[in-house]
Amino acid sequence: MNLTEFNQSDRCEHFSCPEKSGSPAIYILLYVCSAAVVLLTVCGNLLIIISVLHFKQLHTATNMLVFSLAVTDFLVGAFLMPPTLIWTIESCWIFGRDFCISFWLICSFLTNVSIYNIALIAVDRYLALSNPFLYMNRVSVRITGIVIVCVWCVMLAYFSALLYFNGNFTGFVICPGECSLFLNDVSYVIDLIFSFIFPLSVIIILYTRVFVIAKKHATAIRELNNHTRPKTQKITSHSMKSERKAAKVLGILVSVFLMCLLPYFIYSLLGDVIEIQTETFQKLVIVLYLNSTINPVIYALFYPWFRRCIKLIITLRIFQTDSALINILS
Repeated sequence: MNLTEFNQSDRCEHFSCPEKSGSPAIYILLYVCSAAVVLLTVCGNLLIIISVLHFKQLHTATNMLVFSLAVTDFLVGAFLMPPTLIWTIESCWIFGRDFCISFWLICSFLTNVSIYNIALIAVDRYLALSNPFLYMNRVSVRITGIVIVCVWCVMLAYFSALLYFNGNFTGFVICPGECSLFLNDVSYVIDLIFSFIFPLSVIIILYTRVFVIAKKHATAIRELNNHTRPKTQKITSHSMKSERKAAKVLGILVSVFLMCLLPYFIYSLLGDVIEIQTETFQKLVIVLYLNSTINPVIYALFYPWFRRCIKLIITLRIFQTDSALINILS
């Protein structure tokens, strides 16, 4: 994630928290809506986490990536959404310097992990469709888990190094009621490439290939359906359909993510051309965070197994003996 870069000139000299305007009812409504969004984000992603962890049928390589993304989205909803929404409603940072530093560190770390989770999902779908036999034999839950842990560790090491070479915490400029973070020119370029250009290129290139391969598979399935075929061909056709459906749903996931991500990064890139307004930047950050709210909705709309999991979790049937073995994919 590009750490925020505002115009630094005399920032604190003419910044002050604006007086509240509007009726108390509007503020109450804004806080109620904000609480509902946070609750939906946290609970929705918690349902995904519990589902993938509990049900044995969901212990697949692809679902491990979905699990990692859900953990990231859960943390966004729990730790980043509340202060951001309060900051936007109050038009003032009210949490102090120490939390400001923690906020931007967590924000940058989780956003980068999300981007690379999406990139890993693109890699996973590309391998599954381009070479399904190699994928089934080589890509396991264990290997995927190791890759995910490595990504989280690399992101942590990267941001530690970025802050160290940027001058530790001297980049934080915190006026009364404001929380900002600046990067020097070298750190900014490195972060732009590592956090945006490289993963975005991987996502776009691989998903372009995925849709080309999926189209070829669709043609092959139609040809198989036009002839009487033995059982092995039926199994192949079913497998190809399953992979194509997974690619389609995850393609929607990736598309929504990019729609939420791009406005923020484009606006950040214009920081040297236009004066970035804090209010506009806050709204774009909220749009970025809303992706964490939308993801569970996508699963609920397109995955019947997720709806079955929700029902089993809400009715507390997961506490029954052998509930982890329940067939939820049929």
